[in-house]
Amino acid sequence: MLLCSTSCMVGTFWYSLNDATGYGPIFEEEPLDIVYTKESPDRLISMNCRARANPAPTYRWRRDNWEIKLMELPNEHYSLVGGNLIINNPEEKKHAGTYVCVAKNVYGTVISKEAKVKFGYLEEFPDEERDPVTVKEGQGAVLLCAPPKRWPTEVTFRWIYNEFPVFLHPDKRRFVSQSTGNLYISKVEASDAGNYSCYVFNPQIGKGVYSKFIPLISTEETPEKRYKADLVVKFPDTTAMLNYNVTLECFALGNPAPHIVWRKIGATDLPASAQVSMSGALLHLYNVQYEDSAGYECEAINQKWQDWHQAWLYVEAAPEWAVTINNTQKDVGSEHTMSCVANGKPGPYIRWLKDGYSYGKGELKFSSLTFEDSGMYQCIAENYWGIIYASAELRVIACAPTFELNPVKKYLLGANNGRVVIECKPRAAPRPRFTWTKGKEVLFNNSRISIMFDGSLEILNATRNDEGVYTCLAENDRGKANSTGTLTITEATQITVAPEDTQVMVGEEVHLQCQASFDPSLDITFIWSLDFRVIDFYLEWKHYERIMDSGELKIMNVQLRHEGRYTCTAQTVVDNVTASADLKVKGLPAPPGGVRVEEIRDTSVKLVWNRGADHGSLILGYTIQTRDFYALTEVDWRDASTSPTALDGMSVMADVVDLYPWMEYEFRVYATNEFGDGEASIPSMKIKTWDAVPVVAPTNVGGYGGKDGELIITWTPVQPQYFYGKKFGYVVAFKPHDEVDWWYETISDPETRRYVHRDASFRVKSNDFQVREFQVKVKTFNSKGDGPYSLSTTIYYPRDVPSESPTDVYSRPVSSHEALVWWIPVMDTGTGLQQYIDGYQVKYWRKYDDTEPGANRIFVPASMNQTRLENMLPDSHYLIEVRAYNGAGVGPPSEHCEMFTKRAPPSVAPQMWRYISYSGKWLYVWWHHISYDWFGNESFPLYYKVFKGILLCFISILQQLV
Repeated sequence: MLLCSTSCMVGTFWYSLNDATGYGPIFEEEPLDIVYTKESPDRLISMNCRARANPAPTYRWRRDNWEIKLMELPNEHYSLVGGNLIINNPEEKKHAGTYVCVAKNVYGTVISKEAKVKFGYLEEFPDEERDPVTVKEGQGAVLLCAPPKRWPTEVTFRWIYNEFPVFLHPDKRRFVSQSTGNLYISKVEASDAGNYSCYVFNPQIGKGVYSKFIPLISTEETPEKRYKADLVVKFPDTTAMLNYNVTLECFALGNPAPHIVWRKIGATDLPASAQVSMSGALLHLYNVQYEDSAGYECEAINQKWQDWHQAWLYVEAAPEWAVTINNTQKDVGSEHTMSCVANGKPGPYIRWLKDGYSYGKGELKFSSLTFEDSGMYQCIAENYWGIIYASAELRVIACAPTFELNPVKKYLLGANNGRVVIECKPRAAPRPRFTWTKGKEVLFNNSRISIMFDGSLEILNATRNDEGVYTCLAENDRGKANSTGTLTITEATQITVAPEDTQVMVGEEVHLQCQASFDPSLDITFIWSLDFRVIDFYLEWKHYERIMDSGELKIMNVQLRHEGRYTCTAQTVVDNVTASADLKVKGLPAPPGGVRVEEIRDTSVKLVWNRGADHGSLILGYTIQTRDFYALTEVDWRDASTSPTALDGMSVMADVVDLYPWMEYEFRVYATNEFGDGEASIPSMKIKTWDAVPVVAPTNVGGYGGKDGELIITWTPVQPQYFYGKKFGYVVAFKPHDEVDWWYETISDPETRRYVHRDASFRVKSNDFQVREFQVKVKTFNSKGDGPYSLSTTIYYPRDVPSESPTDVYSRPVSSHEALVWWIPVMDTGTGLQQYIDGYQVKYWRKYDDTEPGANRIFVPASMNQTRLENMLPDSHYLIEVRAYNGAGVGPPSEHCEMFTKRAPPSVAPQMWRYISYSGKWLYVWWHHISYDWFGNESFPLYYKVFKGILLCFISILQQLV
């Protein structure tokens, strides 16, 4: 055997293969950006730097690309503690700048990421007095902050009211912009008058300043005017960083104070991470993602006007590694490529450093490595949002061949008529030349034997004659070495019984056979896989079982997911052989795929899908289901109307009809075969149908007259699915019964259910008998046009409150908690006609335990003269009172009706036993009667009732009804 060196050359020094533990510097702590203030009590800056390396590294620092002379010259400001840089008594002109830490040892040099040292400050507000702001009540006002210069620029703004530390609390009327610091008041009230000061606080330097007071003077305006909504705070086009938070501002002046609504353009909802605060003035987007990049709209609404603003949110990202570099060891003279890839937006720029100095950009290629190429390499990716570093060591080595770490296997096995590969992988640089011998015979490439590129020996169709001692000899310009192993040929493994293609029904059991012959000196193992995935019998024991002492596979309770190609692998330590069979499972059809909407209209869409597997049974048809924005749960799917109505098994598209306009929908499809309905497809992407003119009018239009000329008009709002478009609202029309012209009022809030109109001329006139009649009707509208009016309704403005009280009030208990009460309606004493009333108020309370002001109240329409009283207490003495009421107020009370509620039902369940007959056809049940306390507060049990179920028998007790 030839001896060889066990050490390799790296660059200009040697290292032992048994002690190759040295490595270049790797940063564990890098310096961070620092904001220093002159008010700092320590009067020093500490920038940390620590690297792991063997041997230990030395440290140097650079400022603005100039090296700081720490070792050569003493410095009153700079000092080095370990790898940390200490700056004593820092001065802005001398020490502000960009710093990097440099770590070095014999293997190379790396530099840290850049860290900026800046000096923070916050100047005072000017001493000049601020001019007063005069505004009429009801108008909007803006108080300018005009903040002073500062660094960092990120500060918080607050306003002081009259004196420190009384801070103004923003609300729906008042808003403080964190962009400009200005104070906005949508409508000024008399209580807003006073002195205001802008307070600016810089959290990073812990300092705050405040301005001179600004007097706000409000003047009374009678009558108070209304002003249209006017957006004065409008967020600009904004760029946010991926995974960070961003806040958009929007605020409007106006009287009444406007309501702010936010929308994402082109979407039905704001992002899931969005949150609206400050009474709608702020939209917070948390953990921003690329899909949040879109146009956003804020709309200010009051009864006078609507104003809106749109701007775009862009989402970009700092660099992030997709492919990085790793420590690499290469032979001298070989080729090598170093590359790294980073994601980011905008796309990052890639550049390289070698041992701390610039070394190129893009991809590094070496056609023939030399020792001078060894060192520490750093790949740097940077864009506007940040910079990242990746470090790795490249070692270029040269050494004589050695098998010390990876010798040829001493004992080798091969299968008869099989392929045998004997590996030869010595440590050597440059790559050695390989020679193989069998005994004393030198081997050369032929039709059966070949020496592979990596030095391994390949033997095809091996036989017993190939048994023997094989030696691999490796040689390069620095030396040579060899290693020997003995090859033995065994009998080949063969499948004797292979699995067969099988078809089963869902829920059945199936056996797949697999047997093999093999060399008796070896052990054999059978491995089963489904579609190239190895079956784990431990985890999947409910369905798979391997029959012991054979390769047979047992599949129990077959499901659709068990369909596929099953492969049996008979494996020994020498070779393996496989056989496959297909298992077909008949059952419910698979879900269709690729469900998508191709055409969108106002009440219909065109839906397209791909057929799923039929699982051995012809598909009879398809069913389309929809889920709209107002679905109550995730599983609230409903069958859709389609054109054509019936979808046969060959269908791949259909029109879904009878949809709501301007509604968000998603769709899914399922197939049906002789076994039933299959699993539904994955839902389509959410879409929104086009808008259309509303066709549904409000219902239950009514109302009544109030006090001092008030006319109250009420209606049931239209459900949101009938809005059919944006900017939905109502038009209320009304007029006195004896006039021709209608009065109109526009209501922009779709949830409003009443409108109050004040007009002194609406009061009941002297020539009106009891009431004055008005005709009212309400219609809907949206951005596409007006919908139909509701039917006209007559409402009445009464002269006075009802003068009579209901009579003959009577009641009876229904249970321990409920009672019925009825009465004779109020009649006019002079005419015998029923007086004009809106309804009846029923009050009830316990005579001795409650007070009348705390009584329960129920309001009943005028068309009814009875009602049910609920939530009463058992075995209690109650008083009941009934009054008539109308828009003018409540009439006199009726005489009190007294009644007693029933006792409570039994609180204890009977003890029960059951017995099932041997045949299973009879169920016998018996129980003990409950004991009754004649002096207690519970009712006497009249009888027992048995409820029969599949497995259980429940007994309940009906309480005494007397």
